[in-house]
Amino acid sequence: MSYTALYRKFRPSEFKDVKGQGHIVATLKNQIKADRIGHAYLFCGTRGTGKTTIAKIFAKAVNCESPADGSPCGECASCRAVARGNSMNVIEIDAASNNGVDSIREIREEVTYRPTEGRYKVYIIDEVHMLSIGAFNALLKTLEEPPSYVIFILATTEAHKIPITILSRCQRYDFKRISADTIYSRMTELLAIEQVDAEEKALHYIARAADGAMRDALSLLDQCIAFYLGQKLTYDKVLEVLGAVDTEVFRGVLKNVLAQNVAGAMAAVENLVAEGRELGQFVADFIWYLRNMLLLKSSDGTIEALDMSEENMKRLLEDARQVEEETLIRFIRIFSELSNQIKYAAQKRVLLEIALIKLCRPQMEQDYGSLIGRIEQLEKRLEEGAVYEPKKPHKLEEKHVPPELPKAVPKDVEEAVKNWRQIVSGLPGLSRTYLSRARLLLGSGNELLLVFDDTMAAGYFGREEERLQLEGAISEYTGRQVAVTIKENDVKRPLEDTHVDLEQVINMEITYEDE
Repeated sequence: MSYTALYRKFRPSEFKDVKGQGHIVATLKNQIKADRIGHAYLFCGTRGTGKTTIAKIFAKAVNCESPADGSPCGECASCRAVARGNSMNVIEIDAASNNGVDSIREIREEVTYRPTEGRYKVYIIDEVHMLSIGAFNALLKTLEEPPSYVIFILATTEAHKIPITILSRCQRYDFKRISADTIYSRMTELLAIEQVDAEEKALHYIARAADGAMRDALSLLDQCIAFYLGQKLTYDKVLEVLGAVDTEVFRGVLKNVLAQNVAGAMAAVENLVAEGRELGQFVADFIWYLRNMLLLKSSDGTIEALDMSEENMKRLLEDARQVEEETLIRFIRIFSELSNQIKYAAQKRVLLEIALIKLCRPQMEQDYGSLIGRIEQLEKRLEEGAVYEPKKPHKLEEKHVPPELPKAVPKDVEEAVKNWRQIVSGLPGLSRTYLSRARLLLGSGNELLLVFDDTMAAGYFGREEERLQLEGAISEYTGRQVAVTIKENDVKRPLEDTHVDLEQVINMEITYEDE
């Protein structure tokens, strides 16, 4: 017999087996017991929270020959038919692949016929937000005045995409994310049945990684069991399978950052890459680690929201005492920005390294959080005995005379600047964002000079592949070859005294060079 995945094998078949959605289960059972069954339901919530499962149990219960306390008996012919998936009274439709008007018209024709056995025909439309506007309009009349023997259950992860005319005709039930404790308890029950030995710490990590989705948790558990088949499932093994990182690595990275040890932080990244860890997962988990420290500092060292042992709580509190709340907030902000960028980045390692350098060097930024970090650095140096030595005053120099600026702008550069917005609009999203902050100057070799105040932007276009992509976009739009040079304004002062500001002069009367 073929293997059945855990989330399918242990899918609840009765209301009492459903975990984490007690408010919805209680309401539906009361409706069945009181015979106050509605004609249309909308189940909303994130993936893996039980929408389709509860819909099937509800479909069983309304047609069950002998329901017990509003729950299906599971023994009658109707219940067995639904469980096997061949009941004529329960019709499941995937709106992602059947989203046209014709599919809904078929439903409208079918509902005119009464069920051959049982009381209700139940239509479960999954991912209903994928229906086209025409399909929604075709469904509207049937949904408003369905026959007494028809029930519609619409399930979706994106309720905001459903027209208000549909929403207003349904009883809406919002499915909550399932707590990590509930997921952990469920996995413990299933592993006892499967006779698999696992560490509590390993199961707690999987429960947190599932992010409130029971199905995701069981899929991750299945993956870990398969990788170490016949062995005890330990915390380290779970980390290895999921590409995650142990808390000790976070402590080491934080220690290097607080010590402003850039080399140590880069070595930590090198180790992560060498071990095959997923850098996006590292960023997400490091944000969670920083969040836990911030909660500890904000609650005088004790908080129930942290799902960890007392020993780990003490170690985390030790780490939290080394850093101020404002600094933690700055770290979380920088890594949250990185989390959005790293999902689709080709060079994840580069972005991670730049973010760590930012943490080590608050002077690279000019915001309030960075200013706090710089003050902390000065205070630390003073505590260590550092003495301020004022710089010797320079002798009065002669007035600086800027070099003579060229009077002509090359025609190919002038064409690129004139069409700059159109050229940039055709590039990928991250490139467009960075280029919107660039200043366009004329380089000393009559090339197009892009100056960035942002270190990350300068580093991004400092890579040859990104620069060549930009030069290719300019050539494709203007029909001219334009050399592009990238420069970071690390001194944060105007460069217009030594370079022509093309944005200022390009619309004036200028002289073109002979080509």
